[in-house]
Amino acid sequence: MIAEHLILALVVILGLSLIAQPVAKWSHMPLASILVLLGFIVSELVVLAGIDTGIRADNFQSIIFYVFIPVLVFEAAYNIDKQQLKKNLIVILFLAIIAMLLTCLIVAVLLFYGIGHESGFPWLAALITGAILAATDPVAVVDKLRETKAPKRISVLLEGESLFNDAAAIVLFSVFLSMATAADSVASIFSTDSMLSVVADFALIFFGGALTGLFVGLLFGVLQKSAKQSLLAGVMSLVVAYGSYILAEHLMVSGIMSTLLAALSFSMLSENKDKLASEQIEGTQTAVAGNKYLWSMLAHVANVSVFLIMGAVITLGMFEQRWLAMLIAIAALLVARAISVYGVLLLFASFKKLKVPFLSQTVMVWGGLRGAVTLALALSLPTSLDYWWTIQSIAFGVVIFSLFVQAPTMSMLTNKLLKTD
Repeated sequence: MIAEHLILALVVILGLSLIAQPVAKWSHMPLASILVLLGFIVSELVVLAGIDTGIRADNFQSIIFYVFIPVLVFEAAYNIDKQQLKKNLIVILFLAIIAMLLTCLIVAVLLFYGIGHESGFPWLAALITGAILAATDPVAVVDKLRETKAPKRISVLLEGESLFNDAAAIVLFSVFLSMATAADSVASIFSTDSMLSVVADFALIFFGGALTGLFVGLLFGVLQKSAKQSLLAGVMSLVVAYGSYILAEHLMVSGIMSTLLAALSFSMLSENKDKLASEQIEGTQTAVAGNKYLWSMLAHVANVSVFLIMGAVITLGMFEQRWLAMLIAIAALLVARAISVYGVLLLFASFKKLKVPFLSQTVMVWGGLRGAVTLALALSLPTSLDYWWTIQSIAFGVVIFSLFVQAPTMSMLTNKLLKTD
């Protein structure tokens, strides 16, 4: 795509996001929901006008993984409340890893037997779908929780879970996808050697990425102490975000986990530096505040882009031909979310400081939305897989359910349940 097309695409995306803001406020719907609708309407009008949008299902993988996902992950990690994260870290990690794995497995089993078409939707397709749907995105829900003045801990748990959950789900997705592209047989997937290989690959990619990101984050966190200008600190944060990702991918470990740990370590050192500077010079505009604004803006553009692209690639054929698979997936995900969240949080019922009240758990079950990362993974599927369109249709159906059913009803559920919590 030539430069003017890229600029035009950016202008259109930002313009539509400006239109979506007041419409979302007027309709009391999540911004993401309005963006999907706008993307669909505008793309249909463009096609009717005989204009080729250039949007194809097979040209998203590089853009999604090397442009959007590093931004979304870095921003979430950089801006999260570190004190609350530390306080709830054990619970968050159990939700992000154990609950994610349970969700993936339960969804895969229910989808495989629910669809019941082994040749068209084999076990690997079910596992890939389970990994895609295991990634949570609480952006729309957190806004609603703030409006209803729900306990802050629920928002922290949902945001923290999503932060680590996304990285773990993407690693799992990558492992299953590599098996699918290698055309592993169904029998070999469930062999002991294969299962051990999956666990070993997951651990190597996950923790290898974490160590890579920690190294990059700490290195640049120390170097930024010599940066005297906020502009240089902002540039350095961009280098950390994309540099940690590319380095990890070059080393064949998780770029997402690398970006996550790089963001956490880099931001912690930034905040320490910022605290010392503010003590010395009262009223100084800090680099941390500037970086948070920069990354909030970049993440906004990335989120807007992903949801608009989703609207643009939605076809009515998905709902005409894959509606049953979508309904099975939605039901499977709700069941899996309930089992995994209630089951994992039951482990902390005897610990006063870690215990999460049952009614809060119910809000968290319904608040486990699927959004940008689920879309990004679905859009990145190689079209060489026979079942790519079925998985993508399922992912789109689940995200639409999240945006148009779960998110709008969060305020009502929270008001009803948490008044007595």
